Amino acid sequence: MPSTTAITVSQLSRLVGLPGAPVIVDVRIDEDFAADPRLLPGAIRRDFKTVSTWAAALAGKPVAVICQKGQKLSQGVAAWLRHEGRPAESLEGGFEAWRDGKGLLVDTGNVPPRDEKGRTTWVTRARPKVDRIACPWLIRRFVDPEAVFLFVEAAEVLAVADRFQAVPFDIDNVFWSHRGERCTFDTMIEEFGLDSRPLDRLAAIVRAADTARLDLVPQAAGFLAASLGLSRMFRDDLEQLEAGMLLYDAFFRWCRDATDETHNWPAAGKVS
Repeated sequence: MPSTTAITVSQLSRLVGLPGAPVIVDVRIDEDFAADPRLLPGAIRRDFKTVSTWAAALAGKPVAVICQKGQKLSQGVAAWLRHEGRPAESLEGGFEAWRDGKGLLVDTGNVPPRDEKGRTTWVTRARPKVDRIACPWLIRRFVDPEAVFLFVEAAEVLAVADRFQAVPFDIDNVFWSHRGERCTFDTMIEEFGLDSRPLDRLAAIVRAADTARLDLVPQAAGFLAASLGLSRMFRDDLEQLEAGMLLYDAFFRWCRDATDETHNWPAAGKVS
């Protein structure tokens, strides 16, 4: 009989990267994490021994708890969270099952240091169009759901990065930027180890739209038009980012689930 308190690898993999994905909490012991310091997309590390002190911060959010093998630690933490009224499941088979099932894993070696609230902080140029929306979408959906993004004048990006311990991106001569014909979105996919066919498809669209090579993929022109339209609709960059998240969510779902689907009118067999 299927467990009512566990989620399978296949079930969780269908939720990763989507706006309704559960909060993923990694409670592996330090020795297991050191042996493979990668994380499931968007996962946060927590100490299972102190669950009573951090459970309240997860109020109202579904939670998937990960330990090494899906046994005592994740099941115990999930049970504690349910006791506190949080909807929580343990990952069946744990980290090992996810890894062996070729689930997406984030290379934490390139994840920036987090602030006192556990968030990464990033800074880039104001008035984003394509890449500067694409990168925050990727970070929030796959690396750090609580990431902070600062949009400032181009000339001040590096100074703000220095003063506010933020990571600069999508400007010249920084680590997180264009490399050759590939854009910053490509760089982040590569450096975070997010090897995924849907993300690669999305990256091709972003690259084509961001570098004025609309002939690369047929979706590029429409994607650029939507991106530029959003940039004209919002004066506030953060409001534009929130609206743009939906655009990227939609294109990601198309890249993952709908590339073979077509639409036609009139419907086949319709009598005129």
